[in-house]
Amino acid sequence: MPIDATLPYDETNIFARILRGELPSKTVYEDDYALAFHDINPQAPLHILVIPKGPYVSWDDFSERADDAEIAGFIRAVGLVARELGLVAPGYRLLANVGLDSHQEIPHLHVHIFAGKKLGPMLVR
Repeated sequence: MPIDATLPYDETNIFARILRGELPSKTVYEDDYALAFHDINPQAPLHILVIPKGPYVSWDDFSERADDAEIAGFIRAVGLVARELGLVAPGYRLLANVGLDSHQEIPHLHVHIFAGKKLGPMLVR
């Protein structure tokens, strides 16, 4: 169910549970600020999720409350994952949904990295 980005952080969300080691994930990268792993329901041949380790509901929440080291670390992690997976030359798409209208389903900031084929237009018209 989509969430309202203004809601408080829910410690029982699936990404919080992955971060605590309660649920498995197929990790591709991890550091002090971020965790990147394969999506369990991929929407492209390659579909990676990158999440900050802190309890942030959305991009807006993260940009308002995270400290500079967390912000830099998370953004660097997204770029590093794309480079390490060889996605820069062929291209890839980043997507971060925020709130109800965007259909955000998990109340933890996450960036989708889509790649592995030509992805077509951003939105269906």
